[in-house]
Formats: sequence, structure tokens, C-alpha cells
Amino acid sequence: MRAMVLERLHEPLVLRDRPTPRPAPGEVRITIEVCAVCRTDLHVVDGELPDLELPIIPGHQIAGVIDALGDGVTGHAVGDRVGVSWLGSACGTCPYCTSGRENLCRSARFTGYQRDGGFAEACVADARFVLRLPADRPAIEAAPLLCGASIGYRALRLAGAGRRLGLYGFGSAGHMIAQVARHLGREVYAFTRPGDVRSQAFAREHGAIWAGDSDRRPPVELDAAIIFAPVGELVPLALAAVAPGGVVVCGGIHMTDIPTFPYRLLWEERVLRSVANLTRRDGEELLALAPQLGLRPAVVPYPFEHANRALDDLRAGRFDGTAVLVMR
Repeated sequence: MRAMVLERLHEPLVLRDRPTPRPAPGEVRITIEVCAVCRTDLHVVDGELPDLELPIIPGHQIAGVIDALGDGVTGHAVGDRVGVSWLGSACGTCPYCTSGRENLCRSARFTGYQRDGGFAEACVADARFVLRLPADRPAIEAAPLLCGASIGYRALRLAGAGRRLGLYGFGSAGHMIAQVARHLGREVYAFTRPGDVRSQAFAREHGAIWAGDSDRRPPVELDAAIIFAPVGELVPLALAAVAPGGVVVCGGIHMTDIPTFPYRLLWEERVLRSVANLTRRDGEELLALAPQLGLRPAVVPYPFEHANRALDDLRAGRFDGTAVLVMR
């Protein structure tokens, strides 16, 4: 099979011919149709996540078809349309797993980071952690739901039920979760890089009633804010924008250092919290909810061999929505 492989940090991925993997007991093999590109993939290739072992095939928003089953697999069949997300496996027995918090499992393994991922023609995955995809949704629209929308959905739940929601960073996750929030009756206020009028227009097209620079105050006090951009300087700005009792959720796996800020920004029972990874339940609930609200990601397709260009364009903010690598 062909695969785009990260062999050295801070260098482009390399197109390699690799043996097609065989599924081990408890695994399925998937012929990959598409793999969406996530900012977490940038954190992997840029060496911003710890303990990365190379070489690795990035990519963790995989949509495809099962073509082989390992021993002992039940509940799946050859020909099933499935997705693979960031959480590739967990132990299932620790206090986190047994209390519905498998996203915090100390033995968890992550797709495209500790298990070879989806920038390839095929992959193997733990059968317990693949998600069924609806037969009527094109793969190119399903893949972005597997991380960007799902982690955004988890962040939205942790942000509480307040009516006025701020979204700092309006990329892949932001434009999808804005659709979910509007469906739930929320007002969405979008914050983008200063001067990025293109992304601000994109935000309004996807349900934001206000869009402006990230260093500006919104016209109203917010009940909650989610920070999708990996920029620590946004934390004090978001805290200053939320009302007393408001919640600020940091939605990424990596963020630059948060600068010091006066206690008064946190005072009045404001809450600052993070989201770590996601659970299978998050993905299942989001996939079930998506057709009810007509969730449609804005996708920017790239040929599989152009993975480096997709990553560069994401890093530079050259497109709105979600980049998706198309295998065939």
C-alpha cells in the first residue's frame, strides 16, 4: 500500500510503499476512502506532542470500508462502512474506563500518533473503537465528524447550557460546532485572527450572529467560550469576555503557554477547563445528531499525495473548513 509517512520531525511527509497490514486478533483492516486533516496532525508532525515514536503514519479522521477481520472480532463484517477517530484504544478496566472516562485512560493509544493512521490506502484498527458510518453520507463529509465535530461536541457539552457562546478560532471544529449550537438555540459569536475578514464572513455564513477579531470584546457578555485555536494568549481574552459564572473551555490537545493574568478575570465563579481527547460515546452521539440538524462540513479536498500541501495550507490558514485527503 502507499502511505504518507512522517520519518523525521520538521520535515515533509514521505510517500512510501509499505506492506498492507494484517489485522491482529481483535482488529479490523480498513480500505481507506478519505482521511480528514486535523490541527492535531500539525502538532504531531511539528513535534509538539511528547513521546512520539517515528516513523508514523499520521491521520485520525478515517472513513472507509472493512475488508478483513482479525480473529475474535464480532459485531463487524467485511463491507461495513466505518470511521476511525483519535482514540484508537483504551484498557477498558481502569477507573477512568469503567466510569465513562476512557478518554483519560493512562494506557490509551491514539490514531496517527501511537498507532499508524489514515494518511494511507489502508490501516488496521481496534474493532472496539471503530464507529459505524451512515450509508447515505458521503465519506468526504463523514470524516470531519470523527474528530473536529466530535471534540467540539464534547467541548460544547462541557461549556454548559448558556445561550451566548463564543468560539475562538473558526476552522474545522468551529464551523461545525457553530451549526450544532445554533440547532440547540444558542447565539454564536466567532473570533478569528485579527483582520481575517474572509474567515469572519465564513463564520457568518455558518451561523455566527457576530464575527470579529480575537482581541476584540464581543457586543455582549458571553455565557461560555470555547477556544479551538492553540493560542494561550486567548485564555485571558476569553475570560474577560464571559459573564460572572461563565465557562471557558480549551478545546485543543496542545496550546502555547498561557500568560499570567489578574485573578479578577477568574473571579466571580468563572470556570477555566480543558477537554482531553474524546470518548466513543461522543462520536456516536454526534454521528446520530448530525443528520437531525443537517450538519454539513465545508470540505476542501486534496489528493492523497498532496498531504504536505494540505498541512502547509492548514498551518497558514489558507482555507476555511476542513481539508480532506482523498485516496481514490
